[in-house]
Amino acid sequence: MIVPRFSPLRTAALRLAGRGAPVTYGLIALCAVVFLLGPVSGLVPAYGTGEQVLAAQYAYYDRWGVIPAELFRGRAKEALTPLTALFVHGGWLHLLGNLLFLHVFGTMLEQRMGPVRYLLFYLGCGYLALLGYAAAFAGSAQPLVGASGAISAVLGAFLRLFPGARVTTVLPFLLFLPVRLPAWVVLPFWAALQWAAARGGGEGPGVAYLAHLIGFALGFLYAWSRSGSLRVRTPATATEGDSQP
Repeated sequence: MIVPRFSPLRTAALRLAGRGAPVTYGLIALCAVVFLLGPVSGLVPAYGTGEQVLAAQYAYYDRWGVIPAELFRGRAKEALTPLTALFVHGGWLHLLGNLLFLHVFGTMLEQRMGPVRYLLFYLGCGYLALLGYAAAFAGSAQPLVGASGAISAVLGAFLRLFPGARVTTVLPFLLFLPVRLPAWVVLPFWAALQWAAARGGGEGPGVAYLAHLIGFALGFLYAWSRSGSLRVRTPATATEGDSQP
């Protein structure tokens, strides 16, 4: 489990940008509202109970999620689903986990990229991550939802632009004791876990680890190719062992 810490590096980035992170907060709000108003939250009585709400959930995923077996039929509705699926989540833990990562890593990344570029980056990488997963499992009729592909791209770009940022992580084999490590240690380890899980998994229900890997790679490669234009022009002093990006 990764729990990022608000380090002096992030404070410096916020000070240099001189503004907040409207796109990140807007994405968080939109995902939250979509979830709360949908049948999965269990908070809207109009969807009914028991079998009624289950039927509503299945129909909801079929309408807004990516169904690989239908995506490549050339119809406009299906072509849009890799975008709509970014704002649909499969449960409270799915939603809250994604929004936590987006808030902590996304706000700092938006400061570096700027709102417009960051929004296009987020949507584009998220779309391609789900598209890549659908291509790998083109015969699957299992709906795919969630912002994990886009957020994985945020993690990949964060690794390239802020490799020395300290991240507090909880590791099971260390008895869940919190350990502060640089991003260049934690995030590749996270990607390796996704790779191992993707190799052992299939196309059935569960976590789309392949979409995570595709998003992570896209984010890292984009930041690497654009690192010159994304470099902070004014140096920031690093403290507590945090290196400058």
